[in-house]
Amino acid sequence: MLTNTFENYNPLNSGITNMSYLKDFSQRIAETDYPGFLKIWEEYCYSDEVDAEELRLILEAVKDSDLAVPFGNHVERVIPLWRLIQDPLVSHEILKLIIDIETTQTDTLYELVLNHLNEKYKDDPNLHEKFRLVGLRNSENFQSAIRNFDLLTHMAKGKFVFHTGGWGTGEIIDISLLREELSLEFDFVVGLKHLSFENAFKNLVPIKDDHFLARRFGNPDQLEKDAKEKPVEVIRLLLRDLGPKTAVEIKDELCDLVIPAKEWNRWWQNARAKIKKDTRIESPKEMKRPFKLLKEEIPHEVSFYKELEAQPKTDEIIQMVYSFLRDFPETLKNQEFKNSLEQRMKDVLVSHELNESQQLQVHFFLQDLSPKRDYPPAKEMIEKHEDIRNLIREMEIVAFKKRALVLVQKVRKDWQDIFLDLLFTINQNILRDYILAELQKAKIPEKSSHRLNDLIIHPLSYPDVFIWYFQKLIKKADNLPFSTNEGKNRFFEGFLILLDHTGSREGSRDLGKKMVSILTNGRYKVVRDIMKHSSLEEVKEYLLLATKCEMLTDHDIKIIHSLAEVVYPTLSKMSKKQAPVEEDFIWTTQEGFSKVKERIHQIATVETVQNAKEIEAARALGDLRENAEFKAALERRDRLQAELKFLSDQVNKARVITPQDVHTSEVGVGNVINCSDSSGKPLSFTILGPWDADPERNILSFQSKLAKAMLGKKVGQKFNFQGEEFTISNIENYLSA
Repeated sequence: MLTNTFENYNPLNSGITNMSYLKDFSQRIAETDYPGFLKIWEEYCYSDEVDAEELRLILEAVKDSDLAVPFGNHVERVIPLWRLIQDPLVSHEILKLIIDIETTQTDTLYELVLNHLNEKYKDDPNLHEKFRLVGLRNSENFQSAIRNFDLLTHMAKGKFVFHTGGWGTGEIIDISLLREELSLEFDFVVGLKHLSFENAFKNLVPIKDDHFLARRFGNPDQLEKDAKEKPVEVIRLLLRDLGPKTAVEIKDELCDLVIPAKEWNRWWQNARAKIKKDTRIESPKEMKRPFKLLKEEIPHEVSFYKELEAQPKTDEIIQMVYSFLRDFPETLKNQEFKNSLEQRMKDVLVSHELNESQQLQVHFFLQDLSPKRDYPPAKEMIEKHEDIRNLIREMEIVAFKKRALVLVQKVRKDWQDIFLDLLFTINQNILRDYILAELQKAKIPEKSSHRLNDLIIHPLSYPDVFIWYFQKLIKKADNLPFSTNEGKNRFFEGFLILLDHTGSREGSRDLGKKMVSILTNGRYKVVRDIMKHSSLEEVKEYLLLATKCEMLTDHDIKIIHSLAEVVYPTLSKMSKKQAPVEEDFIWTTQEGFSKVKERIHQIATVETVQNAKEIEAARALGDLRENAEFKAALERRDRLQAELKFLSDQVNKARVITPQDVHTSEVGVGNVINCSDSSGKPLSFTILGPWDADPERNILSFQSKLAKAMLGKKVGQKFNFQGEEFTISNIENYLSA
């Protein structure tokens, strides 16, 4: 395949889909249907005209197939058609393929090959010696003689070849017709290699001096310079010589070999933008599809309308038109094209069954394409729409969402409420940034703070929004709500609660990895900055939460504890797995108690045994001073032992809650508390033990700060938590419920 790729590749490959015979032959080859193939071949050879490119591709396909050997007896029937080819270069390549495949060794073919080579290489002083070397002294065996003769003629000092056996590109250092041997240096093998002509004929393919592989091997510095100055030309060169390539395959050919790996992403981003605008390169719509070099330049407008002719769905049309106008805005200078596109969008508006978000996006297109300055339909839709929030959320194109938001702010009195709702329900951070900035300009801190306070209390409700806002806070945006030290502390606690739940929730692992990256970036800068202005009790709470997070490694937890000890040295005596328990009892439900007992059993009977095996296996690796596996296994043993002791102590203090333990006269363990915040929004919390806590379901540990704020309160009484006032409306028995 590689041989054909760079020796015979032709840009016409991009247009072979219309070659009807090629399709039929390819189908028979794929099905290994030799009788069917031969029947079509008989019909093909009786034609009175020839498509040279199609014939070349047919011969290449069958040469590399299981049908090649039996077909060798019939390939010469195409000679009359071959004689019709006018282009000498193409004629030579096709005759070369015929002689590669043929197995009849007829005198007619022998004479044809001799005459052809005599004519083509008549000025070669070593012509007859080369005839001998490639087997043309007689007609006994001259298969592949033309290919071998071409290679032999190509052999000279400084010329380049490709080794089909995996040695890569090679440069000829020396050649001897007398010894029938040449010496070469290759890409992928070390040192000078000596090949006999016989081995060379089997493994080498000639490549021209300006071939991509020859330039990469022979003058990589110049190719790197060209790639940086003229990236599109280098990509054209690559596609011309190596055939269609995907983005990943292009990277394989260029990264490190031409463009240094550390510069690749920036270079490819710049090159990709320029390639997209090139009219000789067909860029794929899907990442896994290849880039192709076209036979001739095709204007962007032509390619665009060809895509539209495929009658894509409405959302695809909208995306196609948007992408095209974004990438090729200069096409709108062509008034005829602009008018045509405007009419096409009007037709879409009328002929397609559009939902309202699609209608609005088409109106935006028409507004841009209309010769009139005033285009009211988009404005009217936004002004009168009853569910503008959902309309904006359903739009596919982010730029149009932003455009709709700008219009909402201009024409609607309720824009602030709309913006606040969308801040929590829109998916793109760039739009959240815009919404937040506009709300800040409007100076509505009370509304913003109230909604963001809900986010702190319920971080699991909008995890993406929570992380987005937390990142803004830690970047020292002093003008934002909760940008004080107290506010950042509250968000950090919520961040750890959310991180704990990403480890146990299906589908949240990627989010958890992102959060761990935020924590550990810059040598745990976020953790260091937060702990500097946190109280001892707050730091203890952080440590307890961090220890529970499955997404954090032992190393992460160890560092977080070390950072805490820098701020509060008294913490150094505390166990990394323990938190101080002030209560005499550890209240728990029967389910929570059973889970802890199961965990103790798991550690004692399974994980400890596994860890012992890990220690022994690591010990067998040798030098224990430099044995990272051994140290990690010992650290895991320490953690397991600490956890086992901690849980055993906790179980000894545990008390299972019974219905008789729960009273509804005032808030205590085992209660469900119904309350409302200062705006009247109803909320419900359940207070149980630490083993049953589940913030996602508003189940709190009686040790938590929020639970402690409620304990002892009665119906009708108020309690404060993190600046918010709540009123208790009802107290129920959790076990009865």
